[in-house]
Amino acid sequence: MLSNELWRQSAAELARLIRSGLVSSREVLESCLTRLEHVNPRLNAIVLTLAETAREEANAADAAVRAGLPLGPLHGVPVATKVNTDHRGCPTDNAVVSLKNLVATQDSPLVANLRKAGAIFIGRTNAPAFSMRWFTDSELHGRAFNPWNALYTPGGSSGGAGAAVAAGICPIAQGNDIAGSIRYPSYCCGVFGLKPTYGRVPAFNFTARPFSTISAQILSVQGPLARHVSDLRLGFTAMTGATPFDPRCVDVVASAAPVRPLRVALAPKPGAHAVHPAIEAAVRQVGSRLQAAGYVVEEVELPNFDEAARLWPAIAMPDVIATLEKDIASSTDQNIKRAVGFWRECWPHRDPAACLTALGERLRLQRAWRIFMERYPVVVTPISLRPSFEWDEDLRDAATTGRIIEAQAPLLALSVLGFPAIAAPTGLHDGRPVGVQVIAAPYAEDLCFEIAEVIEAHAPVPIPPL
Repeated sequence: MLSNELWRQSAAELARLIRSGLVSSREVLESCLTRLEHVNPRLNAIVLTLAETAREEANAADAAVRAGLPLGPLHGVPVATKVNTDHRGCPTDNAVVSLKNLVATQDSPLVANLRKAGAIFIGRTNAPAFSMRWFTDSELHGRAFNPWNALYTPGGSSGGAGAAVAAGICPIAQGNDIAGSIRYPSYCCGVFGLKPTYGRVPAFNFTARPFSTISAQILSVQGPLARHVSDLRLGFTAMTGATPFDPRCVDVVASAAPVRPLRVALAPKPGAHAVHPAIEAAVRQVGSRLQAAGYVVEEVELPNFDEAARLWPAIAMPDVIATLEKDIASSTDQNIKRAVGFWRECWPHRDPAACLTALGERLRLQRAWRIFMERYPVVVTPISLRPSFEWDEDLRDAATTGRIIEAQAPLLALSVLGFPAIAAPTGLHDGRPVGVQVIAAPYAEDLCFEIAEVIEAHAPVPIPPL
């Protein structure tokens, strides 16, 4: 293969080529940097290019190969990190002007895990201010564009990560997800994204304030985005690893294999709200393909689905959002003020007692889902009930924001439940990617990967024609 085409390869293939000495990490990096220079001016997916340090890392990676040293699973492979995650020597600015000089002196544990796995860090990905919109735009970094169609959002908050991976800047990018911030950009950009089980990937920023809100502690997770399921597995494996900096994080031994043939619950209309016909069709098409592959697929009603989605604001708004509102009020970013203001109109103030009640209800719903998943170890739903939104829909008025929130019910429900889920692309509708959400019980990410591999086999992810 021509060295300038190496960016097209999967992370797994690049790691194999580098390990075998067939190509160098430096060649791979230069191919990705050339691709970045070609497409990023149109996307603004990468807001800080780390070319100089990446070349040093790639040279060291090649020296390790020549010396016959032990090599990690991502040895020599370019990876991007998000601007709200501590990365040594880079600002953890969270797309906020007042934080632009907050430079991390230590890697967050997940970045340290990626570094230990041999990753080469190519750049920092764009996010909305405070990482709290489904649209990636900020006063500090500007707008990240969807590589399929610039008229539509690339998703948020990991929109830069989704756009970078889709466009071939890097095969794997790191994101985080509290209300769909990995899954929604993956959906909008036509790539795979994993929201792991709570506690599988460590999360801690040395630059953060000394406490973390309760809802952020239980709803927010870290995970990878990638063009290939094999790379999603690879990125997830590289990110995991318990650390004393995140006492919630655990190393997990594989659980007992489920009974075969595996039962899959299909939910093309998972709740009370209308589903776009193209998305409903995508879910049913996946069901047909899984059935043809030997799975037992049944279209069923999911337990307490809308109730789970409604718990998100009950838990998060009096806590993490109320805390953020103080910072947003002092920000000069008018779009985040307007967007969160409409959230508040849709989700009025609740006292802390309502949040505590919602936390109790959360456990009841988790129990109902665990019982349900004894029969159906895998569930397939929409990711969003609509194709990707037009730019700045959330800035129009409260009624429009309310409709957006309704469409994001599958994202919000799974954030509340805390179960693992993969956003898997299935194709295009009117030039926009569509896909499905593959859900499994806690710590059963392998089942999500298994189903996503079947989906990928029937609908390989194309690279946008940039």
